[in-house]
Amino acid sequence: MRNVEQLHTTSSDIAVYLTLAAVTMIWGGTFVAGRFLAGSLSPMFAASLRFLLASAALLGFLWLARIPLARPTPRQWLQLMLLGFFGIFFYNLCFFYGLQYINASRASLIVALNPAVIGLASWWLFKERLRRVKVAGIATCIVGAGLVIVSRNPQLLAATPDAWIGDLLILGCVLGWGVYSLFSRELNQTLGPVQTVTYSILIGTLMLWVVAAVRGELSWEALDDLGLPQWLSLTYLGVLGSALAYIGYYHGIRKIGATRSGVFIALNPLTAVVFGAVLLDEHLTLAMYGGGALILTGIYLCNKPLAPGARKRIL
Repeated sequence: MRNVEQLHTTSSDIAVYLTLAAVTMIWGGTFVAGRFLAGSLSPMFAASLRFLLASAALLGFLWLARIPLARPTPRQWLQLMLLGFFGIFFYNLCFFYGLQYINASRASLIVALNPAVIGLASWWLFKERLRRVKVAGIATCIVGAGLVIVSRNPQLLAATPDAWIGDLLILGCVLGWGVYSLFSRELNQTLGPVQTVTYSILIGTLMLWVVAAVRGELSWEALDDLGLPQWLSLTYLGVLGSALAYIGYYHGIRKIGATRSGVFIALNPLTAVVFGAVLLDEHLTLAMYGGGALILTGIYLCNKPLAPGARKRIL
């Protein structure tokens, strides 16, 4: 019986790992799509449109699947507002404004710090046990991601005079995503990933549109000037990069925890490099291969199952 349960757990974890890998592949392209939109729309308007599309996609999914929206309790509403503010509103302001100052490669290098921030915050706030092998895995992922990004664009560290503004804004993304990942635990168990993502995105979208309207950044003329590539970028950001990817990520957090899920973010730059090689015939260097190997090793270390004897000692 124990062997059957272990086999079921292993196959379930593999499905979660594959889902998280697919999510990070999608997210690997969001920096490029966001940078592509940077000169076409104001940051606030671009973020508002992205999550309007995400909201429509999520509500359409619920309608097709005949899943009714749950009725959150007052406490859950407060938690959802926290997630909507930090994970949607604050994160995307930092994301789109940051890409006005720095390129996508430099931004993804900073975002590669996410696994370390989530892991340390889980240990500090929720007393989550950080084994030495898990710390080593997080550090290995960060080194690997940095190697991939810097080898792809060696000039990205040569900062422009205003690059520090972009760096601080993208660090704000790391902060916002950390809050979004860590403070979803209770809601993921009670409301479930789909309901949690839907409500947080609806709340964050409302915040974005209200602020955009107050600031006078809703420009219908700018929409008329958008071409097919810009609309495809918005659709990618809204439907794939937000609605579907957020559900997959929250499902991962529910199953294996924030730290083990967050480490998959290190795959973002690797998938961007692979896509560049396959679709754009970009050259892969030895350093990129080495960085990719480090990222995969780090993810394995973070998700390596405990030996039976070690598991008993922890329990």
